[in-house]
Amino acid sequence: MSGFRLADGGRVDRRIKRNFTFDGKAQWGYAGDSLASALLAQGQMLFGRSFKYHRPRGILGAGVEEPNALVTVDRGPGRVTPNLRAPSVALHDGLNATSQNRFPTLKTDLIAVNNMLSAFFPAGFYNKTFMWPRAAWEKVYEPIIRRLAGLGDSPTTRDPDHYDATYAHCETLIVGAGPAGIAAALEAAANGGRVILIDEQEEIGGGALSDPAQWAWLEKATAKLAAMDNVTVLSRTTAIGHYHQNFVVAAERLTDHLSVDEAEGPREKLWRIRSGEVILAMGAIERPLVFEGNDVPGVMLASAARTFALRYGVAVGRKVVVMAIHDSGWHDALALHKAGVNIAAIVDLRREIAPELAEAARHAGIACYPGYAVTSVSGSLAVKGVTIALAGVGKGEKLECDALLMAGGWTPTVHLWSHAKGTLRWDESWGAYVPDKTHENLRCVGACAGAWDFGSGLSGGLLPAPKPLHESKAFVDFQNDVKARDIGLAVQEGFRSIEHIKRYTTNGMATDQGKTSNLNGLQIASGVLHRPVTEIGLTTFRPPYTPQSFGAMLGHHKEALFQPLRKSVIDDWAADHGAVYENVAQWRRARYFPQGSEDMDAAVARECRTVRSSVGIFDASTLGKIEVVGPDAAEFLNRMYTNPWKSLEPGRCRYGLLLGEHGFIIDDGVSARLAPDRFHLTTTTGGAARVLNMMEDYLQTEWSDLDVWLTSTTEQWAVIAVQGPKARDVIAPLVEGIDLSGQAFPHMAVREGQICGVETRLFRVSFTGELGFEVNVPAEHGRMVWEAIWAEGQKHGAAAYGTETMHVLRAEKGFIIVGQDTDGTVTPDDAGLGWAVGKKKPDFVGKRSLSRPDIVAPGRKQLVGLLTDDPQAVLEEGAQIVADPNQPVPMTMIGHVTSSYHSATLGRSIAMALVAGGRDRMGETLHIPMPGKTISAKVVTPMFYDAEGSCLNG
Repeated sequence: MSGFRLADGGRVDRRIKRNFTFDGKAQWGYAGDSLASALLAQGQMLFGRSFKYHRPRGILGAGVEEPNALVTVDRGPGRVTPNLRAPSVALHDGLNATSQNRFPTLKTDLIAVNNMLSAFFPAGFYNKTFMWPRAAWEKVYEPIIRRLAGLGDSPTTRDPDHYDATYAHCETLIVGAGPAGIAAALEAAANGGRVILIDEQEEIGGGALSDPAQWAWLEKATAKLAAMDNVTVLSRTTAIGHYHQNFVVAAERLTDHLSVDEAEGPREKLWRIRSGEVILAMGAIERPLVFEGNDVPGVMLASAARTFALRYGVAVGRKVVVMAIHDSGWHDALALHKAGVNIAAIVDLRREIAPELAEAARHAGIACYPGYAVTSVSGSLAVKGVTIALAGVGKGEKLECDALLMAGGWTPTVHLWSHAKGTLRWDESWGAYVPDKTHENLRCVGACAGAWDFGSGLSGGLLPAPKPLHESKAFVDFQNDVKARDIGLAVQEGFRSIEHIKRYTTNGMATDQGKTSNLNGLQIASGVLHRPVTEIGLTTFRPPYTPQSFGAMLGHHKEALFQPLRKSVIDDWAADHGAVYENVAQWRRARYFPQGSEDMDAAVARECRTVRSSVGIFDASTLGKIEVVGPDAAEFLNRMYTNPWKSLEPGRCRYGLLLGEHGFIIDDGVSARLAPDRFHLTTTTGGAARVLNMMEDYLQTEWSDLDVWLTSTTEQWAVIAVQGPKARDVIAPLVEGIDLSGQAFPHMAVREGQICGVETRLFRVSFTGELGFEVNVPAEHGRMVWEAIWAEGQKHGAAAYGTETMHVLRAEKGFIIVGQDTDGTVTPDDAGLGWAVGKKKPDFVGKRSLSRPDIVAPGRKQLVGLLTDDPQAVLEEGAQIVADPNQPVPMTMIGHVTSSYHSATLGRSIAMALVAGGRDRMGETLHIPMPGKTISAKVVTPMFYDAEGSCLNG
């Protein structure tokens, strides 16, 4: 044996070396190695640090159950992937891996001081600690906690890889390609149906890969499957979720096992598979044992040690002790001995051992300790020895070793079965939950079904110990640092359901989803509560089965294909003129147009002053637009909106409020009647699709007798808002066929004619409180018309303005923005829009809800204005409001700020807020507690500018 590499054996190709780095140090392995096996072969026992206490952690398992050895793999700029399990990372030339959750180094981690302070950080400590002094939370506690949170670091640069996605249909889908899965695939394929066989490992075979006696059969079976045209075999593919009607989602890793230079094509592919039958052959996961020191690097599962030795040709130690409560531990020990691993002793809590196993061990020269248990492990960064005692409480005896293997029994992998709502039953012979009933055409085979002979054993993972439970440092969840005594503490705190115990202790809530900890935690809780396991409950398994990259889940739907960015036809002009953008729903909109060295505040102030004193031009093309046409169009809108529409004359506009059935505002907009049977509706930018869908739903399901057609015309029209005292002067030279005089074309009217020689629908409406027109022209002419208006506007000192200025101007006038000044629980009356509700209308959507007791009850939050005592103090939107700033914490909140700006027009700050009983509080001073200070503000009407409307109607 060279180092920890066995002289022969394994499935690695010893002719091909792979060079890689771990924590910056050059290492090497063989083709076919995993990152874990290659490092173990070099004698690396320390792989990571635990989450809470930063205790040293080594390899526990050999597959996706691994909770400790999480690494970050860096494949170049944008290709940094954190939280990968070292046993599941295929070795390739140039692999660059680093350990996680340590500072500054893995061996010398200064944050490991947490382990010395562990008495202060028991389960649920975050619910009881950091409460005093209050001021320290923001300045001390929170920053520290946030810096310590998490494991690996998320990548910060753009992902340069691309991803694939596909759909597949088959008669039979088998998840898991071990012996049982392969046998099921061969049987299903022989019947002629389409078969898909998937497995998460680099090659199919499952447990057979660690059993040389099955390699010849495996080679033949693999070749037979490859020769079948109706069989698709997907290795490196993880079934991450099972959904209704046998819909399975799987993620295939296409190039992660290759160097960047070798990789061609997509990095990963997402498979969406619909199958007539699903067969789960996912095997079982060996359980660790719970005893003092079970987390020291070098303590691992016996099955993992067998995998490393027989599949990868790596010994996990030079002198190994096995702690078993199950026959499988003896089988693994004997197999390891045969492979050349020095097994010094087998310790088994059971006094009665199968005679053939005991005899084989003695014949191999292995010391046997029936009836004994490991009570402690010596060593911190690596195992140096163990202490054993008869029945775990007798006089201790020390054994020298550098690795300790645990064999605590097996848990069927039932995650996907549970995803499909399959029920589970407790099986005493397994000491675990096994599949029971399902409503899907779904079945389990092999170990996954609880139908595999691993031998017999005890079912409890907690070993007897000389220390009482509350003093023990025996770990259940290795990644989250959950100890057996934490579960006892949770019970002491009053928790009884395993779901509550899980959340209080975080047992099973790490990245491995409790694959090795759930059942031990359940059995410990059962013992503490003195109740059967079946009465404690069972945690819920949720997709994904293992963590997946966002790229894999998105597939083709990445960046613009995931969230298409919509741009108006005027967008390029805005970019050419220095616009700073913001995203509004799916649209990119100009937020402001800075000049020179202006910041946003200066630019917005200038734009506001220009609109109020002269004229501003605004791209309003993103507003939703719906054409409503038909003999019953007016009747339809009369039922949809709160106010009356039948009486609206052609050529006139009306502000409309749209409610949900609950009576709360969901959208608003100004709409026009173009003809007796035709309306031009506008919606909010983000509400266009939602409103159209809602209207179509009512039209097709509730009022199918109405003769009405709905057409989305959002992108058909470019909309240019010209706002300000000189708006009429700017568009007059360009408009043909429309009398723009105030008498002929009053506020809230619409006219059709031409502008710059093209068709236009010209609205006299305003969202600024100034004289305003909205020019609607076919989108293909939008840029040309905008430039013509802009050129004419320059004669009058016009400025282009963006959404930020629009927000300020409308707030000065007291106009609401749905979704900002409403929160999904605001009625028309709450928003001060009771005048927009038709009191005489027989019905409209949401009408009945407006009479519910809680809707008409006094004290509801109402929209009001706020003027701060300090005119230069700008409140934070979302800030909470109290009546008495001196009341004890927690204070009684009576409202919150919805909109807040500095008004260049008024020379001071203004705000709008939803306040309980707000309209009855006019003139009252309220208070807004902020970090470090409290701001006082007077309640006023929310209309701060031109309350008489003289500017609007000019």
